[in-house]
Amino acid sequence: MLSDITIGQYYKADSFVHRLDARTKIILTALFLVIIFMCKNFLSLALMFVLLVTSVLACKVPMKMFLKSVKPIIPIVIFTAVINVIYATGGTELVSFWKISITTKGLATAFFMAIRIICLIISSSILTYTTVPTALTDGIEKLFSPLKVLHVDVHTLAMMMTLALRFIPTLIEEINRITNAQKARGADFESGKLFERVKAMIPILIPLFVSAFNRAYELAFAMSCRCYRGGEGRTRMKQPKMKAADYLILLFFVLIIVGVILLNHFFGKIV
Repeated sequence: MLSDITIGQYYKADSFVHRLDARTKIILTALFLVIIFMCKNFLSLALMFVLLVTSVLACKVPMKMFLKSVKPIIPIVIFTAVINVIYATGGTELVSFWKISITTKGLATAFFMAIRIICLIISSSILTYTTVPTALTDGIEKLFSPLKVLHVDVHTLAMMMTLALRFIPTLIEEINRITNAQKARGADFESGKLFERVKAMIPILIPLFVSAFNRAYELAFAMSCRCYRGGEGRTRMKQPKMKAADYLILLFFVLIIVGVILLNHFFGKIV
């Protein structure tokens, strides 16, 4: 399961989405997350779903990468759907037993929420798949630069966020390596009661924390040896610059927001 987590990975490709400015992609991702929660009926959700599918095809990232990013959250999707089926009220009653009543409204709401969660994960994955960590850091720093007026160290904040995102795949690989090493020594992580399984994870967690701290110290030492300071006065080999395509995409998203609002207004809501 851990090997299926692809958060923080970058997939190199030559696509229109890859060539967009990092700031544009960060803004678009944030807008998409907001708009997907604005959707109140299946028409507005379908509009966002079509937009998401178009983005997935445009970024030229293999579909299996997105399927791997969705796979770990399937239990959450199923749990959310079951809760909505049980507790949603209204609509025509289909099945009733004990104190549980399953209605058409409950099924519709469960399906609606499942699609919404999947769209959230895929949209976030597009950002990391198509943006290199350095560009992501620069984009976050540029967008948060107004906070410097409040004496917020924006550069350090952006660097911390990007490093945390970047090292997720590394830590997952480390967990797999330690797990395989412990299994080779006879460790059993799949049998026994819940408490026994949790206790069996201790031989994994301790080496993982030690490895994580060692990597952090090595990274800090490497940055210090290279006289890295960041912040004010730092120059960049490639200066980020938004092009006409970036502004057109942002304008297009504004029109999408207007479209979602109109669909919600004229066709009512389901959630």
